[in-house]
Amino acid sequence: MTAVQGDSDGGFGSQERLGDAMSRVARQIQEEHGDVEATLQAIAASAIEIVPNAEECGITYVIGRAKVESRAWTSDLPKSVDALQQRLGQGPCLDAVWEQEIVRVDDVAGDERWPEFGHHASGLGIGSMSCFQLFVDGDRLGALNLYSRTPGAFDDDCQEIGLMFAAHAAIALAGAQHEEHLRTGMSNRDVIGQAKGILMERHRLTADQAFAVLTRVSQDLNRKLVDIARELANTGAVPGSERRRD
Repeated sequence: MTAVQGDSDGGFGSQERLGDAMSRVARQIQEEHGDVEATLQAIAASAIEIVPNAEECGITYVIGRAKVESRAWTSDLPKSVDALQQRLGQGPCLDAVWEQEIVRVDDVAGDERWPEFGHHASGLGIGSMSCFQLFVDGDRLGALNLYSRTPGAFDDDCQEIGLMFAAHAAIALAGAQHEEHLRTGMSNRDVIGQAKGILMERHRLTADQAFAVLTRVSQDLNRKLVDIARELANTGAVPGSERRRD
């Protein structure tokens, strides 16, 4: 992926030019990566190219305001910070990111919002952080976290650029998730169709009758219908049929 280059004077130029550059990156992420995990990793790699002073990046999912899950990272450092938040039950991704679009930690060691987290995170070599909300879906949150080993690395300009990048990244991620859901849905329909076909041919059932059989077995065994269909398509036998004969 092509890095976004600054102007000759070392700046990033106008907001319009920066927005255009990040739009190109977002489109490249969508076009070059066909699954969610690859898209997340590409977003993390692009963030440290675009946001000034960002040395590392991690994408974190927080579930139920309690479970911290690392989804993409540029090194082991973001993973270690996520594990620390999970262990301590405190930190930017477990607290203010839920209520704020941006959380900036200028001095990790001295931040009084998460004193225990700050003490341990600074021991990992983190000087400052900047966290951006990617999405909130029910009790699940996605956050883009940028790290620097230097305190005060992220000023207002860095924050504005990071916010713009996060907005484009969220769009790219939503597109990848939508495509994945479509592929999964099509795959599930194909499997169910195969299972119905087997039942129709073997037992001379109509399509509706075959689907009713799959539904009944799914309910009896308390398993997803697509899992019942997949097992039938793979083995040729209706799941649980031996138990019912007994």
